[in-house]
Amino acid sequence: MTMLPTLSDRKHRRSPRAALLSQKIGYQEFESPEGSFHGASISGAVFNLSTTVVGAGIMALPATVNQLGLIPGLVAIIFVSMLTESSIDKILRFSRASKSTTYSGVAADTFGRAGRNILQACIVINNTGMLVVYMVIIDSLRYTSALSVGFAVMFVAITAGVTIVKLMEGKIGMPRLMPILDNQASFWKLFTTVPVLVTAYICHHNILPIENELKDPTQMKLIVRKSLIFCTAIYIATSFFGVLLFGDHILDDVLANFDADLGIPYSSLLDDLIRLSYCLHLMLVFPIVFFSLRLNIDGLLFPYAIPIAISKRRFISTTVALMGFIFVGANFIPSIWDAFQFTGATAAVCVSYIFPAAITLRDTHGIATKNDRLISWMMIFLAVSTSTVAVTSDIYGLFSVDKGVVT
Repeated sequence: MTMLPTLSDRKHRRSPRAALLSQKIGYQEFESPEGSFHGASISGAVFNLSTTVVGAGIMALPATVNQLGLIPGLVAIIFVSMLTESSIDKILRFSRASKSTTYSGVAADTFGRAGRNILQACIVINNTGMLVVYMVIIDSLRYTSALSVGFAVMFVAITAGVTIVKLMEGKIGMPRLMPILDNQASFWKLFTTVPVLVTAYICHHNILPIENELKDPTQMKLIVRKSLIFCTAIYIATSFFGVLLFGDHILDDVLANFDADLGIPYSSLLDDLIRLSYCLHLMLVFPIVFFSLRLNIDGLLFPYAIPIAISKRRFISTTVALMGFIFVGANFIPSIWDAFQFTGATAAVCVSYIFPAAITLRDTHGIATKNDRLISWMMIFLAVSTSTVAVTSDIYGLFSVDKGVVT
């Protein structure tokens, strides 16, 4: 005998073009009985977005800046921040025009189910790569445990303090201001820094859920700008003091540099505090990134099913499977730089720049300006060209017989 779906199942079943978490499902049906939640504040939203942005990418930025040279490296951080703000602004504008509450909903409105599935696949690849990196770092600090963006600030503050003390003692030399270009291979190697810079700012898939929680959604553009300014300041400080402190001895994961004697009093204690502070930050960010990963992979595998928040069995099985995969992946990744190269040059660049630019150029609602189109073409050109060169350079590095080139 065929069992007909219940009225409740019909009510919650998704259409292929619906958002993964609609505002109704996410914020009305599951709100507290007292109805005490009236929307997030601006400061709370800035904090939430900053927590999403400042992840493991900060650990590879000092090595990135050192490879580019201090001046070009810091300029690159600022440029990517500005490009990120522009791409997020496009997502926000087209989400309002299409009345979509998620990034994948905007993609579905513009490109249909195929576009939505491609975007979700990119988010899944990016978030899985990021969580593998988090697990690698957390596992290396397995005697520590959990809390927030404040810990990222603490990490920067202690690093700056150690650098200033050593600078006053005359133990720090002049940092490399410009990149070293010994040969053609070293030039192309500079492009391998692009995936790290892109990954450091990816937060696009969490923008609209944060906007949905606001008391006043019209403030989202201001929130994005404040958050990016804050995160850029942290990135610049970390990169500057990291390069100054370790110079050419800086590792792909700058946290690994804090395993050794820093050459100042209480070095061992400071090492532990630095590592602990950042581990606490990552352990707070991990659930935020994992939430988005689980939601998007569920949307890919079960596009017509009831939301995963309602299906307990699917929720638990997806969570266990993903955590197992991430844990196994973390044990096979040789360094966080390798993970960034793979996800940053492929999925991250699509989520951050190619999709927002393509949505703007398609302009199904007729709201894009001439300037929007110009910036979008520039985004696509930069994203495709630099990522292609980065991937090619990585492949070349694997087979290069030139032992003088650092790969």
